[in-house]
Amino acid sequence: MTPDRPSIAERRADLEREFAPWRSRTLDEHFDYTASRFGTRPYVIAGEQVFTYEDVRRRAYRFADGLAALGVRPGDHVGLLLANYPEYAPLKLAIARVGAVAVPLNYLYRTQELGFVLRQSCCRVLITMTSYRDQDYLAMLDELAPGWERTGRCGLGDLERVLTLDPEGRGEGREGVVDVPELERIGAASPGTARTGTRGPLEMSDIMYTSGTTGEPKGVQLSHDALLRQVYGSAYCRALPDGNRVVFALPCYHMFAYEQGVQAATFVGGTILPQPRFDAGEYLRAIEQHGVNDVLAVPTMSVALVEHPARAGTDLSSLDRMLSAAAVAPTWLWHRIRDELGVAELTTAYGMTEVGGATVMTQPDDPLEVTASTVGRPKPSGAASTAGGPIAEYRILDPVSGEPVADGEAGELVSRGPTTMLGYWRRPDATAAALRDGWLYSGDLGRFLDDGSLVITGRSKDVFKSGGELVMPKEVEDFLSGQPGVSQAFVVGIPDDRWGEAGCAFVVPEPGAAPVPDELIEACRANLARFKVPRHVFVLGSDEVPQTPTGKVQKFKLVPMARDLLGTAASVRALGPA
Repeated sequence: MTPDRPSIAERRADLEREFAPWRSRTLDEHFDYTASRFGTRPYVIAGEQVFTYEDVRRRAYRFADGLAALGVRPGDHVGLLLANYPEYAPLKLAIARVGAVAVPLNYLYRTQELGFVLRQSCCRVLITMTSYRDQDYLAMLDELAPGWERTGRCGLGDLERVLTLDPEGRGEGREGVVDVPELERIGAASPGTARTGTRGPLEMSDIMYTSGTTGEPKGVQLSHDALLRQVYGSAYCRALPDGNRVVFALPCYHMFAYEQGVQAATFVGGTILPQPRFDAGEYLRAIEQHGVNDVLAVPTMSVALVEHPARAGTDLSSLDRMLSAAAVAPTWLWHRIRDELGVAELTTAYGMTEVGGATVMTQPDDPLEVTASTVGRPKPSGAASTAGGPIAEYRILDPVSGEPVADGEAGELVSRGPTTMLGYWRRPDATAAALRDGWLYSGDLGRFLDDGSLVITGRSKDVFKSGGELVMPKEVEDFLSGQPGVSQAFVVGIPDDRWGEAGCAFVVPEPGAAPVPDELIEACRANLARFKVPRHVFVLGSDEVPQTPTGKVQKFKLVPMARDLLGTAASVRALGPA
């Protein structure tokens, strides 16, 4: 390797020299350490604004002192309802510095969803944007808690104070309500108010809500140390180089962007370019203008990048790596990312909020067929792991009996390790179901190949019985997505008078293709066991598939969609009597 492009092994060795043996820190302590090493380097680039590590540290100090001056105490829960604006990083650090617990919130919540999470999380303080796209958060608060502008209980759980940010400068604040610029001024006028050192690395830093792919979100309690170990493990596995520059539009409230973007950069003195909304053209401009060498994306974003008309005329010579995860990507997409974007180090990953992020990853030098067909191996994490190996230990158990399955067979993934959650906030029953004898039961189904790579085969909650036989939807989905003209497939079980449950498939066509439901059913009938053959097939556009903001398909929403569509004979092809 040339001196400016050190090898994967050399990059990992550089990380280990700095961070081994592992030293447990809180999030703010870690950033202080990073800023002491890389103070003058840019940490956040937002449009034409550039904030160095020292800029962000100073701003975080002022925000923390401001929060303390307004009465935020160690242990208080502080909600953060903010898109990927430059204020996100220093506010998040300020919450940690003052000893509070951050509750990052999904800014696409509608009124009742927001109300549920604010009540359930016991937020005492909320820092919120005034609006975002068509979301008017102040109007939502008016509906949920009239009179919220006043300090004190407002009838929305423990909420006592709301701070606002008007990111677009539209004058949308409310009279008498402290906004983020004023919070910074308050902190500047009262330096040293925040009582630092009130929380330890093993105490809770965040309550992060699950994305709701199976229904009501749950608040995952994570410690400072668990988050930092997981982040370091990802930086180590991907072998991030010194000064890595990464662009992403994935929301910072979600573990993907927070782990792989906001935090991973701090271990290598890197720069983040968070985008408030996804625009493939903006990604391309950022890569060319700022010499970005790393991209975070979900498959739908990756498709938009390779198909963007400006791609061919954009200088992408700086781009070396991409992590595309959170949903299954078709094989053709991986080839186009490599061949048309020039990405040499392609990785994907598997993880959960409950384990602090990605515990399984492909490695940057894996063959493309491994990246396209698996989610990799339990990730090597160097100093952050308890024994220098993977960050998590995995077992695969029969989802019914709970016994280990034979080598190569599919079952439920269970894991343990130093990044496992503390539990679900105020959900003891859910915690007891998920955490058993130190093992986290994921609800995900998978199998390990001979080389140790993991193939995800579905969700245990997705499994259904048809005619008394257990159907794992992922097997049917894999078959359908391999048929001509089919880009993606999603299978759910729906009630059926004769079979108990029947398979219903939703397929997304490849660009320009028009798959025929009759032909897909016949192909299934010829290649799959009878009970696995879907009785109904729908063709949907990619924009019609219900997804979370991070690209995960919400299968529980497909079931009522199927019921509605089954009433329209022209929209469905149903099998006759078996």
